Amino acid sequence: MSTQVAPTTPAPGGPAAGVHKVGVVGGGTMGNGIAQTFATSGFDVELVDVKPEFVERALATIGKNLDRVAKKQEWPADRAPSILQRVTGGVNLDATTGCQLVVEAVSEDWTLKKQVFETLDRVTPAGVILASNTSSISITEIAAVTKRPDKVIGMHFMNPVPVMQLVEIIRGLATSEATYAFTADLSLRLGKTPVEVNDYPGFVSNRILMPMINEAAFCLMEGVAGREAIDTVMKLGMNHPMGPLALADLIGLDTCLSIMEVLHQGLGDSKYRPCPLLRKMVRAGHLGRKSGRGFYEYPRA
Repeated sequence: MSTQVAPTTPAPGGPAAGVHKVGVVGGGTMGNGIAQTFATSGFDVELVDVKPEFVERALATIGKNLDRVAKKQEWPADRAPSILQRVTGGVNLDATTGCQLVVEAVSEDWTLKKQVFETLDRVTPAGVILASNTSSISITEIAAVTKRPDKVIGMHFMNPVPVMQLVEIIRGLATSEATYAFTADLSLRLGKTPVEVNDYPGFVSNRILMPMINEAAFCLMEGVAGREAIDTVMKLGMNHPMGPLALADLIGLDTCLSIMEVLHQGLGDSKYRPCPLLRKMVRAGHLGRKSGRGFYEYPRA
């Protein structure tokens, strides 16, 4: 199967035309961004996380981000509050029962994702499509823990979700053509560009991106250059908008490490061996922006 790019606009009356309510599981950086994007596009959203304080924090983040966009784009005064009202928060996956699609956006941890999909498979109607925002874990393996593998698909958004145009649409071995068509059409209705890729470790985005970040960490560890020099070379020399070390801090060093481990285990090639410095920083709790310290420091506001 060749990689395909879907049309840039949704077809009138397309496969996802009747969707009005979606579920998002996980209220972290990716989850709240996905929820915000759906709500901004007119969908009702059930946002689920494990603790009330996580849900409250996610809703507060969405509210702040919407206010920022409203000021920048000079929205009418009532638009941001009306979008936020479309997002309902909760701590029970049963809340997704009435959704027509559920997107999982929990941590990049196989055991956790397995638990989420087993539960979603049990509590949602059989016809509901279950999507994963995983950045590296096999969609085929995720689908295999459900009784609807034909309706499981990867929907990998980029960070920050409301801004970035790409959605990688990953087919598992059993994903049906109807499920792909539905998900691609829904992505278009979010104003995104869906790109079809096959189910291999890291897919396309992270199979290319993460080894670059990993190599930048090796350059730093081996004293080839300092952090600012490494990032400046890639920004000015390669025209990247952000250097790889700063980008790793934005993504989260724990997430970067998890993806490198999936690549290393899944492809069996030593070139994907995670940098020891990356492992050491994660063990120390230096995870990047979310912890206040990674390759760079981030003073708390």
